Amino acid sequence: MSSDVQQFQVDLRGVVDLLSRHIYSSPRVYLRELLQNARDAVTARRELDGAGGSIRIVPLSDENREFVLRDDGIGLTSAEVADLLATVGRSSKRDIFDMPRSDYLGQFGIGLLSCFMVADTIVIRSRSARGGPAVEWTGSADGTFRVTEIDDDLPIGTSVHLAPRFDADELLRPAAVRELATAFAEFLPVRVVLETPSGDVDITRAAPFLDAAADPEAAVQYGRDLLGAAPLDVIEIGEPATGTRGLAYVLPYAPPPGARQATRMYLGRMLLSERADDVLPDWAFFVRAVVDSTGLAPTASRESLVDDAALEHVREQLGAGIRRWVLDLGLREPHRLAQFVAIHEVGLKSLVRHDEELARFITRWLTLETTHGTLRIGDLVERFPHIRFAQTVDEFRQVAGISPASEVLVNGGYLYDADLVRMLPELYPQVSVELVDVGGELDRLDPPPLDDRDTAVALEARAGAVLAASDCSVTVRSIDQPELAALYVADPEVLRRLDRGRTKSFTGALWGGVLDRIDATLSASRDDDLSARLCLNWSNRVVRALVRVQDDAVFARTVQLLYIQALLAGHHPLSDADRALMTTALTDLVSLSAGIDEDAIPLDDVV
Repeated sequence: MSSDVQQFQVDLRGVVDLLSRHIYSSPRVYLRELLQNARDAVTARRELDGAGGSIRIVPLSDENREFVLRDDGIGLTSAEVADLLATVGRSSKRDIFDMPRSDYLGQFGIGLLSCFMVADTIVIRSRSARGGPAVEWTGSADGTFRVTEIDDDLPIGTSVHLAPRFDADELLRPAAVRELATAFAEFLPVRVVLETPSGDVDITRAAPFLDAAADPEAAVQYGRDLLGAAPLDVIEIGEPATGTRGLAYVLPYAPPPGARQATRMYLGRMLLSERADDVLPDWAFFVRAVVDSTGLAPTASRESLVDDAALEHVREQLGAGIRRWVLDLGLREPHRLAQFVAIHEVGLKSLVRHDEELARFITRWLTLETTHGTLRIGDLVERFPHIRFAQTVDEFRQVAGISPASEVLVNGGYLYDADLVRMLPELYPQVSVELVDVGGELDRLDPPPLDDRDTAVALEARAGAVLAASDCSVTVRSIDQPELAALYVADPEVLRRLDRGRTKSFTGALWGGVLDRIDATLSASRDDDLSARLCLNWSNRVVRALVRVQDDAVFARTVQLLYIQALLAGHHPLSDADRALMTTALTDLVSLSAGIDEDAIPLDDVV
């Protein structure tokens, strides 16, 4: 036997600090690196002589004061140990980051050095399948290592022995080791066994996301465990050139606003990341994928992928697979596509504004509220070459009441809908869109016939005087809906001013003053009339009858009730003054019709 104490060709303390602070996210990765080295060694031996195939882990315990990981892989010779481990990192930080990760043993050194985050001393015992004596390598955190040829009759393979640092004891014990081994190596094509006092525990199992056709129930159950609920559907995705394949599970619920798609990513069936956000296109937020690849390159930390041309190509191909699923579902099972869109519609509408690729194939399935009911955009553009839309929900409700049945009006007041309507000419060149406003729509309405014009003008003046205290003017127009008596019309600025007025009624002096100053500023900047309008329908028999009412009290109360009815029909909240007006008008009309003196009605009977 011979041994010589040698110095690492690197500042080991600096490297360990670099690993823990800049490369690896947590000391927990020590086990992943050891498992990766062992798996690579087993793969190399299988290529050499067809033997090998298992990894055994003995965790730290009160009886066993060291952690041990053994494999029956290709093993190392004395020269390989010294060369591979002594030159890790060469001489600079750049070398560590640029170190190749694809060769079987090219990453052995840096992976081993990750163990210094949990141990002050590392011992490796190995015998090479290529022959030669067994070798023992002992490395210390002080920057020295020793290589010794030993006479022990070791089996072919390698064992790594760790004595824990004072602050890393729990990471080497059975509970943590089992959790980490399951997370990282559950689907390795190499048997991983955890030795416990109660017997061996098999860590590895078949990967249900790699062969869904063989066991579809297992694939669905894996998705259920991943999502916490049964997936809406399961999509097989892949890119053969890089050995990339897996499953995309369609979420049965809408993800939180702003959530990005995340993929559970494996390399060679070893877990790379639980939430890789660069494997699928950004628009695929509605799926959670599980993907394995043998051709994509990891970064030095093995916690993310190198963003290179290969990854970009894989991302495009996986996105194409998801896009085909949407299109096929629309052709084969449109009811299920409708269910999918209903769940994820807000998120889809949000993304199509910025993602042309998504917009091209999904927009036609999205829905909009219109005066002809809720319509899919695909049906909307086929039926109506010219589409009119209102900017807000309030404007839609007002204009919908006077919109001709031959036209279509879209409610653009819901989140993203107005932007979506504006996009339609870009996606469907045969379609034109028009933004409508309340004042313009009112001006489009026909005035009463010429023979009735003087009577209508008199009605406007008389009814306007009744509603002057409510800050509402009156106009008379012919609306082709005889059942509609009156329509409350106010542009968005008027509605905002009314909202400020209602707010002032229950806020304190401070905020009331602020709102008063806002009103004063806005009034000074505008010269036009900002009052709301009550549009009386000359085609309605109640309105025509008003002309013949001579009793001023009956006339006033009827106009007031038409005003309240129009407010309620337009879903406008009633102020305290509006409620009082409604109560007074009803009470007076009952009194007038019954010939009862208003003062004779008990207050308790007034609704």
